[in-house]
Amino acid sequence: MYTIQNFETLLGTAGFSDQLLKNHFALYEGYVKNTNTLYDKLESLKSGGALSTPEYAEMKRRFGWEYNGMRLHELYFGNLKKGGVALDEESALARAFVAGFGGYNEWLADFKATGAMRGIGWVVLVSDHTDKLLNIWINEHDVGLLAGAQPLLVMDVFEHSFMIDYGLKRADYIEAFLKAVDWEVVSKRF
Repeated sequence: MYTIQNFETLLGTAGFSDQLLKNHFALYEGYVKNTNTLYDKLESLKSGGALSTPEYAEMKRRFGWEYNGMRLHELYFGNLKKGGVALDEESALARAFVAGFGGYNEWLADFKATGAMRGIGWVVLVSDHTDKLLNIWINEHDVGLLAGAQPLLVMDVFEHSFMIDYGLKRADYIEAFLKAVDWEVVSKRF
């Protein structure tokens, strides 16, 4: 079964109130619990020979949504650190920003613009199967993730990730998020 990871070391991170983080952690815990519940129900239906039922089909569809909600939150919290960690300008990831976007600042402008788009979802820097870097938008949890792409940097842009602290000022949240990124973790994902 999937276990709830503890991200309480993020409490006290500049730009994120403890109340916002605690609410966000509770939401994440719900995804883990729902993933486990659906997994158990699917296993029960399989063992009972109910693979062709509408109940099985709908649970199977819902599983991907809950699972991705769990994993995207783990990647999101996992690429944050109180105080952040700067990008090593000599790293392979820094060189990939130059190759793929023309430089870090050009990548950053695209990432921020993607994050500022209207709608709910996730902004994810991914590396595709050719190591090309792309900033992508994932709507909800299960629409837009590129098959085979490796998530490197994950930013939640659902309202729950910023409204308590920033209201409608998503751009201010994005700035706070970027200051808390642990580029060492992100680079290891590349």
